[in-house]
Amino acid sequence: MSRSSFVSFHYQNDHWRVQQILRMGAIDGQEIMPAQKWETVKARGDNAVQHWIDTEMAYKGAVVVLIGSQTASRRWVKYEIQKAWMSRKPLLGIRIHALKDEHQRTATAGSNPFAQFGFSDSRLTYADFVPVFDPPGYDSTQVYASIKNNIESWIASGYRRS
Repeated sequence: MSRSSFVSFHYQNDHWRVQQILRMGAIDGQEIMPAQKWETVKARGDNAVQHWIDTEMAYKGAVVVLIGSQTASRRWVKYEIQKAWMSRKPLLGIRIHALKDEHQRTATAGSNPFAQFGFSDSRLTYADFVPVFDPPGYDSTQVYASIKNNIESWIASGYRRS
């Protein structure tokens, strides 16, 4: 059964990997915006990008951050994580660097994007609460199978702030 989720990721590096995951059918409600349309939204400015994210995320049941090699450094991924946290949406990460891209290459693991968000009253970060799943496998095919077999339960176990 698919689950309505907002998918956050670094478009330029990971759109091919993300397409593989969306085609699994476990995440409902979001298609990857074609590059040309994304560039059109970005050209209208930051308010337009924020509006697009806010609208797309509004009625989704969870937020899934698909973590590639540079995801943690992306400005709009950071915004999406904070938006999900403040909206109290279930939030989780799945590492996708071991899936092959359109050039049949894998990438290195990126840093945990949740570790950069802390709290004023403690040393804890979002990473202390939000699960990040690192699919096992020796190659892209095994990692793909692991994601396909587990993604629904991973989404169901996303951290929800009370």
